[in-house]
Amino acid sequence: MVHNGIEYGLLQAYAEGFEILHRSGMDLDLRAIAGLWNHGSVVRSWLLELLERAYAAEGQDLERIRGWVADSGEGRWTVETALDLDVPAPVITLALQMRFRSRQEQSYGAQVIAALRNQFGGHAVQAAVPSEGGA
Repeated sequence: MVHNGIEYGLLQAYAEGFEILHRSGMDLDLRAIAGLWNHGSVVRSWLLELLERAYAAEGQDLERIRGWVADSGEGRWTVETALDLDVPAPVITLALQMRFRSRQEQSYGAQVIAALRNQFGGHAVQAAVPSEGGA
């Protein structure tokens, strides 16, 4: 259970790092970076080998893969156990929460925040994309 909780944190850290690289606007070869980091870097791991393989199979935009991430329960149990034992586990907890966020097409909570920022500070809001079929 704890093993999988740690895995959640590792996966989230790699995801965030590679998203920063992907969005950097630089012409980076993410497959090559994953391979390079896996040889002598402090962040080397089997997960980077797998990411390098995924980039080779799917391309670095990962266009055919939806960013929907399931959980099999171990991350939840790790967080619940941490709570029961009064052990702070913010990385594992946030990684679990990010999996839940990945399952939403649109975050209602983010809509509430955008609406509130517009109300109290006149911050710009973006128009919603109409859903197919309407409601």
